[in-house]
Amino acid sequence: MDAFASYFQNQYSSGRRGWSYEALKNFRQISPVVQQHLKKVYFTLCCALVASAAGAYLHLLWNIGGILTTLGCIGCIVWLMATPVCEERKRAGLLMASSLLQGATVGPLIEFVIELDPSILVSAFVGTAVAFGCFSAAATLARRREYLYLGGLLSAGLSILFWLQFASSIFGGSTAIFKFELYFGLLVFLGYMVVDTQEIIERAHLGDLDYVKHALTLFTDFVAVFVRILIIMSKNAVEKSEKEKKKRRS
Repeated sequence: MDAFASYFQNQYSSGRRGWSYEALKNFRQISPVVQQHLKKVYFTLCCALVASAAGAYLHLLWNIGGILTTLGCIGCIVWLMATPVCEERKRAGLLMASSLLQGATVGPLIEFVIELDPSILVSAFVGTAVAFGCFSAAATLARRREYLYLGGLLSAGLSILFWLQFASSIFGGSTAIFKFELYFGLLVFLGYMVVDTQEIIERAHLGDLDYVKHALTLFTDFVAVFVRILIIMSKNAVEKSEKEKKKRRS
């Protein structure tokens, strides 16, 4: 999941070099064209989330989530990025396919959560949706230059997060490090929600109206935040259950 997020951050950060100093200083209102573009982006994002939910459901039925769905998801994303912008239907289809496979990949985690407590799944999704809506609204309404600079700090945070995961896999990690990774990663990707929304608006003002690619960016952020919230809530539920069992025994 983190690998997907970092891939897109690297892809889109290269576009920032094309921005002029005047673009960074520009605090103009969002134009009708950009507003229409944002509607397309968010509608496509909703369709991708539905496809992802369908993928998770397919995993619950047939247990298809795993390495193959992960590789298939990456393959669809690479194919999408290599497809010309003019082929909108094909690119939209590839986005839906990658979303479905992504949902199947997350399926084992969702299956575990449902067995533990189904209410956690609903709470995590609603919490992610609320956070996503609030951060997107803040990025849309606030001055954009401040959040462009925030991107540098978030990139550094993402690098730290990857280093922690790499070090943990080699040297072994404690429970404290795992918790730090979870909460720190959640904060990083919440920040990326703001920065990516800001970047989509700026790129649209500069004429980049590729709504499929922009929806893919936001979908990646949404899934990254959702998975972390799901893990945090599941872990808290397990710890609470263990404490109750200990009290009963004593």
